[in-house]
Amino acid sequence: MQEDQKDFVLKPSLMQAFETTLKRNWDLPALSNYDGSTFHYKDIARRIAKLHILFEECGLKKGDRVSLCGRNSAEWGTVFLAVATYGAVTVPILHEFKPDNVHNVVEHSESRILFVGDVVWENLNEKMMPNVEAIILINDFSVLYSKDKKVQKVRDRLNELFGKKYPKNFRPEHVAFFKENPKDLMLINYTSGTTGFSKGVMLSYGSVYNNMLFAWTVLKELKAGDSIVAMLPMAHMYGMAFEFLYEITRGCHVQFLTRAPTPKIIMEAFQKVKPRLIVAVPLIIEKIYKTKILPKLENPLMKAALNLPVVDKAILGTINKKLDETFGGNFCELIIGGAALNQEVEKFFKKMGFRYTVGYGMTECGPIISYEDWRAARLYSCGRSTLNMEIRIDSSDPEHIVGEVQVRGANVLLGYYKNPEATAAMFTSDGWMKTGDLGTIDKDGYLFLRGRCKNMILGPSGQNIYPEELEDKINNTPFVTESIVIDDGGKLVALIYPDFGAVEQAKKTAEAAMEEMRNEVNALLPSYSQITRVDIFPEEFEKTPKRSIKRFMYQKK
Repeated sequence: MQEDQKDFVLKPSLMQAFETTLKRNWDLPALSNYDGSTFHYKDIARRIAKLHILFEECGLKKGDRVSLCGRNSAEWGTVFLAVATYGAVTVPILHEFKPDNVHNVVEHSESRILFVGDVVWENLNEKMMPNVEAIILINDFSVLYSKDKKVQKVRDRLNELFGKKYPKNFRPEHVAFFKENPKDLMLINYTSGTTGFSKGVMLSYGSVYNNMLFAWTVLKELKAGDSIVAMLPMAHMYGMAFEFLYEITRGCHVQFLTRAPTPKIIMEAFQKVKPRLIVAVPLIIEKIYKTKILPKLENPLMKAALNLPVVDKAILGTINKKLDETFGGNFCELIIGGAALNQEVEKFFKKMGFRYTVGYGMTECGPIISYEDWRAARLYSCGRSTLNMEIRIDSSDPEHIVGEVQVRGANVLLGYYKNPEATAAMFTSDGWMKTGDLGTIDKDGYLFLRGRCKNMILGPSGQNIYPEELEDKINNTPFVTESIVIDDGGKLVALIYPDFGAVEQAKKTAEAAMEEMRNEVNALLPSYSQITRVDIFPEEFEKTPKRSIKRFMYQKK
């Protein structure tokens, strides 16, 4: 039974939302591997029921940890839902983690079971995870390793056990999940941030539920049967919450890109799937802007035409339509998060009325902190505090003087797993969570970010220099792909990965092009924030799965 928009009712709990969507959307497609297999909601429900039998027979208890490490896939999504609806604590691990990091996370989290993708498993060693009792392949639930022979025996008899439990076929009325306590631990998400070692973020059922409640309230255009392209890593909270869990509770069809999400593959998927909602990181959007729009705007005739008001409006309308088609032509909104959007790109999108908005969040809030609908969003802002969340700025004048962004509310983490020192350091004496981000907030509650506290550089006369703002200007120049600005003994140095193709096409050397760039950018900057040197890098900088540069790897000791 398809759940129409007018029939959608906010569910009183997360487990009830999962239960209801499986029952009401029984015959609709739920999860697909792009250009591959598709599971309908009834298939997901059956697989969940089978895994619950496996868990029960093997003695897994509510609250026990289950790790999950593999590429995005329909099978990954099914396992996640099975663990969550059983009441075990899910430990999603990014498949990009190095094998030693995977071993450490599995051991640190005290996981009893590890579900693993075949590619990841090739590089793992069960001896490095002595406390794991069973390792199971995500693809088909085959047992790769187990301490107790019972696990293999139960897996071999799983269809038989399922048939005995449901002798007259498995039907919607058989779907019934436990009632969760909002304060209980639901998952441990190990961050892979820009500042170093992973920490286990403990998120409650209440945090995840409130993120869903926010989405149910503001993203009302989605209805059962709508399609979504999931391109962000599911083991990261941004993708998990808003490309998977929310869509499942609405009865949508989630199509996972199982390969690396290159711009070419993403554009192809958008044309085929025509997604109703798009959730992206800035890097993807900026690449599309640079390759699809910028070359046309730099044409001398186009530049001249854009200065004529009537012609300008017509041209922007045409570009908007073409860009709309590039994203499939069916989306209600494109939500950008995970990092700051380049200001030139944002300004142009705003000018032409493109349906985008920039949100803000972090793993520690599961993830949402601020958002605003694209119609009301303000230029360079990342919206206002979301449902049941509050934001304050640690500043004597929050509207004009930059300070740390601090938050409190239903989304905030329970703490860091087995790390009381880091947990204590995360909170102020009056209970607000310190985000580590810097910003201001206007009189209407719109948040404007400036950079990370740890990244801020103190100028020669005590001026605050935000490297992200310098990088934004540097990245706007034609021969730069990406950059980092660092402090090297009191001098500002730009680390640059150039666009070598553009440099070669312009018949320049990389050194000459970067020196031109330095002079061009310095002309826009005050004397205390001038770039004194450029260091050229031959390849892309190391990044987190949400495509933020791992800055700590490039700082001068």
